[in-house]
Amino acid sequence: MNFSRLLFCTPFYTFMIGLSSQAYAQQDQTLETITVTASGIERQLAKLSSNLTVLGQDVLREVNHQHINQVMSRVPGAWVSRGNGQEHLTALRSPVLTGGGGCGAFFMAQDGISLRGLGFCNINQLFDTNALQAQRVEVLRGPASTLYGSNAVHGVINVITPDPLSNQAGELGLTLGPHDYQQAKFSVSHQQGEHGVMAYGNASHDGGYKDDSGFEQQKLTLIHQFQGENWSIKNVISGANLAQDTAGFIRGFEAYKEQSRKRENPNPEAYRDSQSMRAYSLIDYRPSEHEVVNITPYIRWTDMEFLQHFLPWQPVEENSQNGAGVKLSYQQVQQTFSWIAGVDIDHTQGELTEFQAEPFAPHLPAGFHYDYEVDATVIAPYAKAFWQVADRLELSAGVRYEYTDYDYQNNLSDGSACAPEVTNCRYTRPSSQQVSFNETSFEVGASYQLAPNHRVYSQYSQGYRAPQATELFRLQAGQTVANLAPETSDGIELGMRGQTSGLFYDVSLFAMEKEQVIFQDANRQNVNNGETSHRGLEFLLRYQLPKNFFVQANGTLANHTYEADLTLSRVNIKGNEIDTAPQHMGSVQLGWQSPDDKQVVLEWQHMGNYFVNPENTADYEGHNLINLRASAPVATNLTLAAQWLNITDQDYAERADFGFGQYRYFVGEPRSLFVSLRYRFD
Repeated sequence: MNFSRLLFCTPFYTFMIGLSSQAYAQQDQTLETITVTASGIERQLAKLSSNLTVLGQDVLREVNHQHINQVMSRVPGAWVSRGNGQEHLTALRSPVLTGGGGCGAFFMAQDGISLRGLGFCNINQLFDTNALQAQRVEVLRGPASTLYGSNAVHGVINVITPDPLSNQAGELGLTLGPHDYQQAKFSVSHQQGEHGVMAYGNASHDGGYKDDSGFEQQKLTLIHQFQGENWSIKNVISGANLAQDTAGFIRGFEAYKEQSRKRENPNPEAYRDSQSMRAYSLIDYRPSEHEVVNITPYIRWTDMEFLQHFLPWQPVEENSQNGAGVKLSYQQVQQTFSWIAGVDIDHTQGELTEFQAEPFAPHLPAGFHYDYEVDATVIAPYAKAFWQVADRLELSAGVRYEYTDYDYQNNLSDGSACAPEVTNCRYTRPSSQQVSFNETSFEVGASYQLAPNHRVYSQYSQGYRAPQATELFRLQAGQTVANLAPETSDGIELGMRGQTSGLFYDVSLFAMEKEQVIFQDANRQNVNNGETSHRGLEFLLRYQLPKNFFVQANGTLANHTYEADLTLSRVNIKGNEIDTAPQHMGSVQLGWQSPDDKQVVLEWQHMGNYFVNPENTADYEGHNLINLRASAPVATNLTLAAQWLNITDQDYAERADFGFGQYRYFVGEPRSLFVSLRYRFD
């Protein structure tokens, strides 16, 4: 780790960690918080042997995000990098990962059900779910494949929908902002006896800060809930639609600082259209006080079309998938020994086409580059146990086996997509084939009570992901077969969490090694001999100050490096920092909240510097942003809120990278003001 890069922020982090000897606990996350995401069964946060961050309704309402990036900045070790419109890239204890398989390192879910079929992820898939109006968002960092299987290499983001029986008030909201930004949202619910129903959703319009950009987006969720003596059933239907005019990178060193170029859009023709739908039932049967049977059948559908504006020849991709599955589990919960065993079954039919309207070069021809279908089947039994060894010590262990099968059908001619005389064709279509993978993972953990409300925890866990369909079947440069194995990761963490009357804290150290990393080499072949290392410290602190003031902070100090002996541009990158992997990032909120629901929150967001290429010859200097959010009741059940973002009008890039020999930037927006009205009714 290059510690000279950390010197300026070390005094701040040291001061914030020192607060853990004082005190604060916020309603969104306390030791008593009940969660399922990290353990598979209902357990208090206090007893978990791993990290978990919970973003509850209070935080989601306060931030009232226009982009998921804004609220995810409250999670240590997480960076959901903001692209244009609703696009994003994700990092959880990792660099920002890109490419066809980059999204495969993260398990992204709604109520524990993957947003996309395994093998068919999309780097922007969080825009399929309605995090803005969720009950909470839970983020688990580090390998988690024992419970979640393929894709949980670096972590899990789980969006939890509200329960109609617990949400008896309705709400109407309106937000207005710059560039003709408008968002309307609603929520209504009704309860009668053991039944509750709820509908909520939002519609957004953004005229776009960049020239010829903007989006229209709609989201709707319908929920029915039944709570009987032994049965609990929650039926959910949710859908999302996005129609986006996408602005591309601007190019040139520190171009984001040039006032005349900030609104520049080199790709006014770019677009992304996406639709998704999910329907499922969360069925919970309790035959006795200590037994629980869970049955979760689901169906899932997505369709997306977009212009690949980041490639000079600009092909259009269309992908779609239809899937169905069921998650089955049985658990016994006793005072000293509890366990869960289950099986996840998923079948997805995916399709992908890539079409280029105009010829660019002989090796980049017009016409269809790819047209294929893949039937994917996943079967995965698992088990996990929890043993209260002594009054203060609990141990846990889990294991999972997963079988993945891809049945691929090429709908075009096999081999080169170019004319017969072209020898260096960019696109290669493998012949129809069937590929399968078998993978096993396990985890062990411990939680020890040092004192009432103070615990240390530790866990060793494994993660893996089967290759994505695009990595296996969307080949280039004459590669006819991709002999890829699953990526694997081994992670260990040691942490301490606790609370007093005024403090909540969670501090963890982690180390992770990732092997068989899939990447495209200098010859444009998909290979899987990469190795990376990830080590760091994360913290989350909340402290109650006198007179209704509070301070909360999260931060990460980490080092992400290449460990394989690989050469790029005649440079051996072993030991180099991974590109787009800041060593330090975090945020601090200083707030005041009155007993009558007035609130003011001043926020500092810090993004450290990072390299933008594997050779470590180009970098981004990082940035610091100041935001101010305030809300107050102005009439009975009516609240006025405002967000003043980037109040110092900082020049910054949401994300920087280096491609085709040039610096490229997504420009951060200047100072902006958003005003909201929220009306609650019974």
